[in-house]
Amino acid sequence: MAFESFPGIEMAVESLADAKQGIELLNIRHSENQVFATIFVPDGKLTVIEKKLQAYLSYKQDKNSNPLDNRKLIDAIQSLRTAALDSLWTDDGNQLPVDLNEIFWWEVWLPVRGDRQAVIHDFKLLAKGANIHVTEHVLEFPERSVFLAKGARKQFASSTLLLSKISELRRAKETAAFFDNLSPEEQFEWTDNLLSRLQINNKNLPYICILDSGANIGHPLIAPFITQTDQFTVNPGWDPTDDNGHGTGMMGLAVWGDLTEPLSSTGQVCVNHRVESVKLLRNSGDNEGKHHGIITSDGVSLPEIANHARTRIFAMALSSTDGRDRGRPSAWSSTVDSLAADYLGDNQNPRLILVCAGNTGDNLTALRDYPTYNELQDIHDPGQSWNALTVGGYTQKNNIAEDDASAYSPLAPSGGLSPYSTTSVSWAKSMPIKPEIVFEGGNVGIDEYGCAGLPSLKLLTTHHNLTERHFTTFEATSAATALASKFAAEIYAQYPSLWPETVRALIVHSAQWTEAMRQQFTYGTTDLQKAKHLVRCVGFGVPILEKALWSMNNSLALIVEDELQPYENRKGKQPSTRDMHLHDLPWPKDSLEALGAAQVEMTVTLSYFIEPNPSSRNVSGKYSYPSHQLRFDVKRPLETTREFRGRISRYARDEEEGTTKAPKDPNWMLGDFRHKGSIHKDVWTGSAAALAERGQIAVYPAMGWWRTRTKLQKWNKKARYSLVISISAPEIDVDLYTEIINKIETPATITTKIQTS
Repeated sequence: MAFESFPGIEMAVESLADAKQGIELLNIRHSENQVFATIFVPDGKLTVIEKKLQAYLSYKQDKNSNPLDNRKLIDAIQSLRTAALDSLWTDDGNQLPVDLNEIFWWEVWLPVRGDRQAVIHDFKLLAKGANIHVTEHVLEFPERSVFLAKGARKQFASSTLLLSKISELRRAKETAAFFDNLSPEEQFEWTDNLLSRLQINNKNLPYICILDSGANIGHPLIAPFITQTDQFTVNPGWDPTDDNGHGTGMMGLAVWGDLTEPLSSTGQVCVNHRVESVKLLRNSGDNEGKHHGIITSDGVSLPEIANHARTRIFAMALSSTDGRDRGRPSAWSSTVDSLAADYLGDNQNPRLILVCAGNTGDNLTALRDYPTYNELQDIHDPGQSWNALTVGGYTQKNNIAEDDASAYSPLAPSGGLSPYSTTSVSWAKSMPIKPEIVFEGGNVGIDEYGCAGLPSLKLLTTHHNLTERHFTTFEATSAATALASKFAAEIYAQYPSLWPETVRALIVHSAQWTEAMRQQFTYGTTDLQKAKHLVRCVGFGVPILEKALWSMNNSLALIVEDELQPYENRKGKQPSTRDMHLHDLPWPKDSLEALGAAQVEMTVTLSYFIEPNPSSRNVSGKYSYPSHQLRFDVKRPLETTREFRGRISRYARDEEEGTTKAPKDPNWMLGDFRHKGSIHKDVWTGSAAALAERGQIAVYPAMGWWRTRTKLQKWNKKARYSLVISISAPEIDVDLYTEIINKIETPATITTKIQTS
């Protein structure tokens, strides 16, 4: 903390130091007729400094023993408080208002010193004395208590004792309720401000195609990203505009994300993608007698016929009203699988399709049993699709800002499963892992009577009725799916030539569980059991864009796009398994060996699209639906390449015979459980020295109807796949990235036939 005396007034700055209180005088400088001093003040000791200054003021007298005019020194105490407040501010400096009287919501962080509740109680008493309104809702962390308080800088700076209780101050993030409650005129002003900061990259833009209820593209926050020629309807007689608001809300989130963030910011906002709209429905009963699969196929074909060459992501947040399929393929989900694999087009143009997991329903009272209630609510059709990326919801919304909602608390913890989101907990273990990922889906409030949807716990997006307002709230897995499509578009904007399978792999590969998720879902006694339960609830977690796009010095990612022929038909014999790929991984072996026992992680994600065969009622076996399946495995320490190849060949043969009992490879998060659906992710944790010896990874086929349904004659088809492998040493300062770039640019691939005897 720095002190500056007033010109011509000497201050006994040496007396400010106090060894017993831990207050240390760091330096003193004299410049012209002023004194500058820097001291170190531990947390909670500001009051000691103020008492010293007060005592110093009482002591100063003129030569006739009369008190001096100490107003300047009294002002110095006020400056001390202001400086102390500024030093506690850890948010962006632009977020702290210049006007000392401007009232806004603060995020207050209190340290835990002894009795947590006593510290909170003392702060609230001091805040009440300064006329600062403090909410009842408190977030508790091991060393901090966090809550919201409403007041001005002048009020906070009025008491050094108040400031001494605080460890950190930030500006509370604006909620959707703030913008939703604005008058139409005020909303229009916020829109204009955001547009003035917009930057659009108009080169090689990917498109997000929203399959929904249409969109009102005249909205000023949507108009820059779509033209009338990019609007379509599955019924030629329909108007492409949006009557119920769902499609326009989806589009706003797909373009901007949660609007509370760009609206609250002051910097430039870049959008590197555009949007299309396909109107699949208007009102309930519109498509009576027409199958959902047909409607979805028609919706996908319309923009492709109009603009075939575009790179696009399809986002559909329409689903059945229940989860009675329990993971079994339906005609609708099979259609989605077929579209993703481009089955009718002989796999020439695969598609990236995102679908919502489906919601827990309108009965918010049932959510009182959260999250157990969510575990009993199955993902809705077509969310069981193998090839689509199914999106569930989590939430970080825990700031209840409504003045009339003081009795409510956030139901879900920050970082936990969204109360709206469904799961695949009750599915058979052979069914795909769904959802694969989660994005923000909003929260609900709970009081002693039940649950309620509060605007401040929702996301903000574009309103469909432009004459009334510009903003509205949005929530649940629809919102999460729109955000996921924006995430995918940002990957495509950076890497436009990637396969859809690869973008899907990167999204899943970058996902991480939050600490709240780990604490919520602890079913099981072993780490493996807990991990199996977690992926059934929240998939692989929340995708991280930076992780999906870039490698850093202490981590790196390798991407392989390749194809193999899973099966072959030998003369006079039944079709058999054919190819496997061995990829040499150019690990920085010397660096890893030098790290020895230090813990590192290897994450592997394998993504491919299957061709569905749902018409298999009379076909026995678990391989009747997917055309083929792929597996990955990594060479083990002390294992030669020849031994590794032989082991994989035995695995493949065992799968054919249904007798797979491979010896366990320890330290994997999921192990064999990862082989569900058509995207497989697993994380290996172990010593750097052990990882150094795992320099090869195999991709090999498992059973599917291409092989078992011989009369369909598909055994000679090739299957392409995307493989993402990353290693990281997050706690270690080691440059893995540079060494691997210097060593090799492209990993070597060996194609070899499965040994059949």
